[in-house]
Amino acid sequence: MRKLSTEAIVGVFVLMGIFSLVYISLKLGKLEIMSSDYYTIFADFENASGVREGADIELAGVIIGRVEKVLVHNDMARLALRIRKDIKLTNDTIASIKTRGLIGEKILKLNPGGSDTIVKPGGVLNETESTVDLEELISKYIFGGV
Repeated sequence: MRKLSTEAIVGVFVLMGIFSLVYISLKLGKLEIMSSDYYTIFADFENASGVREGADIELAGVIIGRVEKVLVHNDMARLALRIRKDIKLTNDTIASIKTRGLIGEKILKLNPGGSDTIVKPGGVLNETESTVDLEELISKYIFGGV
């Protein structure tokens, strides 16, 4: 009988350890499972070079969401933006691809507009600023395109 209770206790601790690892992995990976605290909108860019799924979305220096997917739509890069539900964006919000730090991690910065029309879930931000392609700028300078 003593052996059975020892095995049961060890089993409980193993299960607690597995659940703890899963919880920590989800929290550190910033994954949300079955969370309805977000809505998705889209933004179309001529060039979204360097933007990855999971990239931060900032408004006034505060992270308000993540890039959910990077797609191609009508010959443009379409980013699916997962935004917190408490953040309401207007249809004239400007979405810009910026670089964070020296490493060059790309993030999406949002600058609110003055419109009263709110973008509904599934809507599209029309005002975008694509990433600056440094290689293209250098090429234009060298070959006289500036």
